[in-house]
Amino acid sequence: MSGEIIDLAVIGAGPAGMAAATVAADLGLDVTVFDENPAPGGQIYRGIEAVATKRASDLAMLGPAYEAGKTIVSAFRASKAKHQPNTSVWLVQKDRQLGIASGGRASMVQARRILIASGAQERPVPIPGWTLPGVMLAGATQGLLKSAGMVPSGPVVLAGNGPLLYQLGAQLAAAGAKVTALLETEARYGAALQHLPGAIASGGYLAKGLGLISAIRKAGVPIRRNVTGLKAIGKDHVEAVEFAANGRAWRLDCEVLCLHQGVVSNAQLTLAIPAKHEWNEAQRCWRPVTDAWGNTDLEGIAVAGDCGGIGGAEAAAHAGRIAACEAARALGKIDAPQRDTRASGDRSAWERHLRIRPFLDALYPPSRAIAVPADDVTLCRCEEVTAGEVRAAVRQGGTGPNQVKSFTRTGMGPCQGRMCALTVSEVIADQLGKSMAEVGTYRVRFPIKPLTVGELASLE
Repeated sequence: MSGEIIDLAVIGAGPAGMAAATVAADLGLDVTVFDENPAPGGQIYRGIEAVATKRASDLAMLGPAYEAGKTIVSAFRASKAKHQPNTSVWLVQKDRQLGIASGGRASMVQARRILIASGAQERPVPIPGWTLPGVMLAGATQGLLKSAGMVPSGPVVLAGNGPLLYQLGAQLAAAGAKVTALLETEARYGAALQHLPGAIASGGYLAKGLGLISAIRKAGVPIRRNVTGLKAIGKDHVEAVEFAANGRAWRLDCEVLCLHQGVVSNAQLTLAIPAKHEWNEAQRCWRPVTDAWGNTDLEGIAVAGDCGGIGGAEAAAHAGRIAACEAARALGKIDAPQRDTRASGDRSAWERHLRIRPFLDALYPPSRAIAVPADDVTLCRCEEVTAGEVRAAVRQGGTGPNQVKSFTRTGMGPCQGRMCALTVSEVIADQLGKSMAEVGTYRVRFPIKPLTVGELASLE
């Protein structure tokens, strides 16, 4: 690919990236999709091709929302878009050069336009004991279930809030896992009620959620609500979870504890370039500022899907198609009226799917005890920095996450702040009595993915 200039480089082969590439290729663009996974699908449709062909009986267990991925993956495979799997993108420059790494070699790619579709990541859930082996984020557990059919052999407890937690509970129960309980940390039904008309107008999301809860109850899994004081207990491995609910202290034995507090936009790439960002108070995360077509403030660089704001898999696919139409217009394949006509159906569907978000954002906010944890809780797992050490750094004069990073080494480990950035900023904002928009986040630097000296040396 050295020296080649491609029309559209798509980063990520999840629903937004696949849908965008399919439409863009159909409109005559030379498209290449770069993805670090071995097969298309992203997190939401992870392993869908292999499951459909080799473990078809698992499709019922994983549910219709997962099986829906077969259609979008098939369309992507049938398109003329090129797919470059097992490839990490470690650099994106304003002049639309990408640094990629694959097979032990690094190289640069020049594109006329870039569409970043890097999706979402789970919000960190720092509770006492969360670094113990056996404590996992719900998405990681679900990823193993999808990609390898792995089901925990011992007792499992799910804790937190958000739709994914209920989906995982239903999937694990259907897979035969011994789910001891689902612990709901916070749900603000009163706050969500005002958004109910929009949620109803969004389609079948409410019915889907009620169906998941019904499946969990039918499997005999108790749902404990108003849970506070979550602690993972154990020496070398999680052995139990302790919590309080409705005025009573509880202790449940478990071998796996799955935590979840919703998902946030994966904005590492756009922060690193950097594109202009804004703080989304409702979803409590940073997102790149975009226009109605996904364009950022950087010429020729756009975003689509959950990395531009959480909307879910179906909304992401529509956003990808909308961004593809804009890419075709920008590169002269169609004019603006043709773009508008081609994208009109996807725009209507995209807006309909997004009507559920105000309801969900109000219903499942991150609980304060997890967003702003106690002093003895580890925030940065890579550098083993506690919330108390972050607060001490603020008292010593640290006014923001980048100064605290210098004082404590938070965000300097292998994950480069992906897991701790939000919580560190939340603790600083709380300590200083400022808003998250005022405090800001880490200054993200390239390479955003680990790169070996050998790979760097292979650059031409």
